[in-house]
Amino acid sequence: MKILSSQNANPTLDSLAVAVLRVFVGLTMAFSHGLGKVPPPEQLIGGLESMGFPMPVFFAWCAGLAEFAGGLLLALGLLTRPSALFMAITMAVAAFVAHAADPFQKKEMALLYLFISLFFFIYGAGKWSLDAKLLKK
Repeated sequence: MKILSSQNANPTLDSLAVAVLRVFVGLTMAFSHGLGKVPPPEQLIGGLESMGFPMPVFFAWCAGLAEFAGGLLLALGLLTRPSALFMAITMAVAAFVAHAADPFQKKEMALLYLFISLFFFIYGAGKWSLDAKLLKK
């Protein structure tokens, strides 16, 4: 019953939960969303251009790298906060600019990634990460 209660939290289970979420979200972002954007396809560049972005090729690379490299770094727990910030910015643009006129169902995935990225930006990578290993004194 202890595991069902929020009382007497187990630090090992907490670390496991954060690590599992971080690795799953990072790998999913990298390979399901980012891999096809590095190098950026013409459709992405054209979409950014039609939204009025200056330097659409540059911003397409930024989006692709935020999703692919940021996802890999998140999965590893390396440079987690900067990676999560770039992913969050990319997902905010996807949800509120690219899909601004779309129904919620079209925005939902970008919003989920946005808020999970914000979680890792605020919380960090957790104890089971390369960030924790490298910063250990």
